[in-house]
Amino acid sequence: MNSHGFFRVAVASPRMEVGDGGQNSKEIAAVFQNAVTSRASVVVFPELSLTGYTCADLFYQRALLSATLDELKQLAAATANQPALLVVGLPLEVKGRLFNFAALLGKGRVLGLVPKQFLPNTCEYYEQRWFTPGNLLDASHLELFGCEIPCGTDLLFDWVDVRIGIEICEDLWAVQPPSGAMSLAGANLILNPSASTELLGKASYRRELVAQQSARCMAAYAYAAAGPGESTTDVVFSGHGMIAENGEVLAESERFCFDSQLTFADVDLDHVSAERLRNSSFSQATAGRSFRIVNVGLETPVPLSGKLHRKISRQPFVPSDLSRRAESCREIFQIQATGLAKRLRHTGVKRLVIGISGGLDSTLALLAARKAVEITGLPPGSILAVTLPGLGTTERTRSNAETLSRALGAEFIQIPISEAVKVHFSDIGQNPGQHDITFENAQARERTQVLMDLANQRGGIVIGTGDLSEAALGWCTFNGDHMSMYHVNSGVPKTLVRYMVEWCAREPFRELAGEVLRDICATPISPELLPPTATGQVQQKTEDLIGPYELHDFFLYWFVRRQCSPEKILFLAGHAFGSSYTQEEIRRWLELFLNRFFTNQFKRSSMPDGPKVGSVALSPRGDWRMPSDARPTSFLKTLRTTDGG
Repeated sequence: MNSHGFFRVAVASPRMEVGDGGQNSKEIAAVFQNAVTSRASVVVFPELSLTGYTCADLFYQRALLSATLDELKQLAAATANQPALLVVGLPLEVKGRLFNFAALLGKGRVLGLVPKQFLPNTCEYYEQRWFTPGNLLDASHLELFGCEIPCGTDLLFDWVDVRIGIEICEDLWAVQPPSGAMSLAGANLILNPSASTELLGKASYRRELVAQQSARCMAAYAYAAAGPGESTTDVVFSGHGMIAENGEVLAESERFCFDSQLTFADVDLDHVSAERLRNSSFSQATAGRSFRIVNVGLETPVPLSGKLHRKISRQPFVPSDLSRRAESCREIFQIQATGLAKRLRHTGVKRLVIGISGGLDSTLALLAARKAVEITGLPPGSILAVTLPGLGTTERTRSNAETLSRALGAEFIQIPISEAVKVHFSDIGQNPGQHDITFENAQARERTQVLMDLANQRGGIVIGTGDLSEAALGWCTFNGDHMSMYHVNSGVPKTLVRYMVEWCAREPFRELAGEVLRDICATPISPELLPPTATGQVQQKTEDLIGPYELHDFFLYWFVRRQCSPEKILFLAGHAFGSSYTQEEIRRWLELFLNRFFTNQFKRSSMPDGPKVGSVALSPRGDWRMPSDARPTSFLKTLRTTDGG
């Protein structure tokens, strides 16, 4: 597979002249050449694109059918010496019956012919007037241009690691689209030449249909639609082309454009394979029919270069669209609060104890707790918010912790831990001036001890504040902030935590605590375990020590959710962050991520319960099972030897 599993696909909506095969084939050839120049490996044209879909009774004309065959031959010849495949639609007579075919062209010849199986015959569609359903095709090969060409609904086409299936327009809209069986037979790329008319609201339905079928098939799906040139009499066509992958539309054409259009996307067929491997429903299903496999005989697809034709988000956990982001925050917050409310109902506990630092994580946990007590009918004062200033606490965070707690109506207390920690240092012979890991972790464990004891004293439970990113990196003190009775943030990555708090400041807690929440969002991320500067400023910034969380969350998503190799992650991160970090900076932080992810699995193996909120979760009881003593050696080796290109 070329370019880290990416494979460039193009869908075309050419300028169309109904009934003029000569003009249409010239335009198709020109558009195909443009696509090849842009390194597309497969180019899909609309249904019946050689003749035009709306020829109606002209399909009976021998002159039209004969001329179409001539144009098909010339178009096939245009693919000679080209490193790409072309799919074009045409009517073809077989044993006195007319079929609506998609022809796969490459290496200067016709590689295969796939007939349409489901023929619409309602409203504006009259296909059964002219065509015969593909399942009635009584032939496995056709003799064309002196060659025996495979034909039938049972064809799949292999090209290195790509297996291509073809269905035509209405086939997708059927109760059981043929692409389902094709996918179970190994097809990872489905091509659909289509001629769907345009109606009010139909575009959104069509988009959802393509996305959903790509999700059901766990495949890439390329849908090429007839453009406005097909419009005639009572119907209008828009040229609505789309390319989807596993439920996500990667690229979409402009509708209602009379000029020829090409829409590209680099589909990730490694992603398709990974999803199929981890999906038990896919592994247990059978295609229900046998398929013939045609090898297209081309060399390895042309490697991609330059910018990928797909968006690689710098923040895969954070929707870029503001309305979608707000909706995601709203739903995640409800999941967090509901999970905690259930724990309260189950245990019968009436008190919640939370350590409040004035940072983002403890803030989100407190807000979720406030919503949870509201759900269960408990008063806000049933939350005990405890700030535990230590040897590195700054006045800004301490003040914000108190302001927020009081604004939310929680009971607030302050318990300084500095003296207790110093006594502990004396007990174990630790030099207080030695600011090492013992200096830091002793404070985290002292805080957890105080919180646990307060929970026992008040008949409550301790709510954990650590997030998903910290769990991935092991950036938590074992038996310190690592431990609680319910880890309410355990499914929320760090890059999303800030947006969650910002959303809370704008919506549910705007009146109660909007101002202090905004200041908390503006505070640097820090565990505040080292003494502040002489001016009272925090000197320990987490991202200076372990790297930018935006990078680590990116690595986490592509490593756990998409199961990518380190060299592919490096490649993707270069595309996403190339303007912000050098390749060597990305490599260095990725190496740190892998080392920490592997060596800290033992912490995740004993992590407390917490609500799963997204597709990436690290609970040892649910989504992520990994031996605590696995080594990252092979992963690091490939990372160190790749150039990231």
